[in-house]
Amino acid sequence: MKIITSGASYLDIDAYACCIAYAELLNLQGVPARAVSSAQPNVSVSQTVLGWAAAFDDYLPTLDDEFVMVDVSDYYHFDPLVVRERVVEIIDHHPGYEHYWAQKLGSAADIRPIGAAATQVFQRWQTAGVLPQISVQSAALLATAILDNTLNFTGQMTTPADIEAYTDLTSRAKLPADWPRQYFLECQANIESNLGSALAADSKRMKPESNLPGFFAQMTVWDADALLQKHRPMINGWMAQQGDDWLLNVISIRDHKSCFLAPTEVSQQKLNRLLPLDWQAGLAVRAPSMLRKELLKLGLDAGSHCAPNSIVQ
Repeated sequence: MKIITSGASYLDIDAYACCIAYAELLNLQGVPARAVSSAQPNVSVSQTVLGWAAAFDDYLPTLDDEFVMVDVSDYYHFDPLVVRERVVEIIDHHPGYEHYWAQKLGSAADIRPIGAAATQVFQRWQTAGVLPQISVQSAALLATAILDNTLNFTGQMTTPADIEAYTDLTSRAKLPADWPRQYFLECQANIESNLGSALAADSKRMKPESNLPGFFAQMTVWDADALLQKHRPMINGWMAQQGDDWLLNVISIRDHKSCFLAPTEVSQQKLNRLLPLDWQAGLAVRAPSMLRKELLKLGLDAGSHCAPNSIVQ
């Protein structure tokens, strides 16, 4: 049995969609597979998306299980149910572990810069020649994951392949023309209804070699200015409980910008080494917006330039 799963902390829409759509493809090809996770969906899996009733499978481990990891390649963040020695495939677009998995898995490690891992899964459906058989739910999930991970196609990692995949999938899923606005507004409402949970559900402890602040949270909303004007004191209080060295990236889809919140000069300086930013009372704005994985790549690249003989593992 192939177990399709992702990270330990949370399931964002990209991981959620990839698990379900790739398990569906493998089963269609006669390869027994299950979409499994012990993590909970975060706010990027909106109520409308949950209403599509594309469910994960129950799971009882066996010694014959093999694991396919989607939207994650850092084994420190694998779902705890995963046995690393039995990972047989990686589908991911986050930087840092390409060399490690290429040595372990060869061509079965598909880790490359692209807007969404969902696009990589779409391409597997395409290559298999069975796209007409994809379920409406999987098509809608993959399309929404691409929309979210490319920041409505404004993100710097967006590729022509992401746009091609989204165009194809939206027609198969029959999503409404205003789905992007509807989706991101729904995500913002979910975030505002429980900010603490939303922050916890999309945050990571960063390793020193990332050259980023130690605690990094991210949220994608339709209107970042409105959210910060209303909730910034609460956000600052919650983030301060995580330590002194933190960063929050609030991505605003409506106006294509990132609002970076960082409390201290040490946190701000880490960002300033990677980007030209103007900090005003702990806030810096950058257009176009950036995702955490894009900042992580900048940080890793900066580290490799400073220490050319080091290898990030």
